[in-house]
Amino acid sequence: MTPLFPEIKPYKRHDLSVSEMHTLYIEESGDPNGLPVLFVHGGPGGGSNSSDRRFFDPQKYRIILFDQRGAGRSKPHAELRDNTTDKLIEDIEKIRQYLDIEQWVLFGGSWGSTLSLLYAQAYPERVRALVLRGIFLCRDKDLHWFYQDGADRIFPDYWRDFLQPIPKEDRGELMQAYYKKLTGDNELAKMAAAKAWSLWEGRCATLRPHPDVVANYSDPHLAISLARIEAHYFVNQCFIEPDQVLKNAAKLAGIPGVIIHGRYDIVCPLDNATELHQAWPDAELHIIRDAGHSANEPSITDALIKATNELVKELNGDGDDLS
Repeated sequence: MTPLFPEIKPYKRHDLSVSEMHTLYIEESGDPNGLPVLFVHGGPGGGSNSSDRRFFDPQKYRIILFDQRGAGRSKPHAELRDNTTDKLIEDIEKIRQYLDIEQWVLFGGSWGSTLSLLYAQAYPERVRALVLRGIFLCRDKDLHWFYQDGADRIFPDYWRDFLQPIPKEDRGELMQAYYKKLTGDNELAKMAAAKAWSLWEGRCATLRPHPDVVANYSDPHLAISLARIEAHYFVNQCFIEPDQVLKNAAKLAGIPGVIIHGRYDIVCPLDNATELHQAWPDAELHIIRDAGHSANEPSITDALIKATNELVKELNGDGDDLS
């Protein structure tokens, strides 16, 4: 198995104001003259972390991480106002302009794959390639599967804990019930709901138990932004039209891509990836036979790093400055 690259530190950090309310955290690491790649984190509301730099050869990539509105180190934390998908797409374009990048690679998993695809459909001329993991198409059936009826039958013991904060009479519409808790005035109830929501996702994210993944999702700072922002997006159908990603797949024509998806992904089942691949034949599909959803699973990590290594060889063959 190919391991993550060694730990590195950013050579530059930025605070970019994208609205009167929101300021984004951005960092750069690796080679300033390397192939620009934007790491697009999941959630929404998940934020980036130091290990996200390690999917890329730091001697060949200009590695750019950012935290989306309300997530991670962006401010204000867990803010729902002025926070929609269209805003996030435009934020990515503002980052590209701010960093004076002509074209770049987008690397995204889960919601990060959704946002990367939507950005590529809006600005195809700015995208050299896409490396995507754990595809999430944000369809009603995808949300219903994980938050109402489907995944509960795979992990019934974890599901009981997920149900705990919600009264029995409100469990017919769990996303709405959680959203009400997460946006209410009762701070104790809000945090309890956030931890239950986040832990449900963390426990289901790997094929085999992974204590580090669960511990990360249990962190209160992550849990409150992840739960609040995910619920905000999901009760609003992710602020996109039904089947928007697939319907606009023709806009991806000519953009090379790699799709990496665990066969036993319970958070975002495999049909998300297979249907995207059918609509986007320029992409390669790699089904990982012994993995679930998380990028931290060894086989997923291995496939992602092999993809970024191969991509930089293909795109950086002439050795010119690619920024």
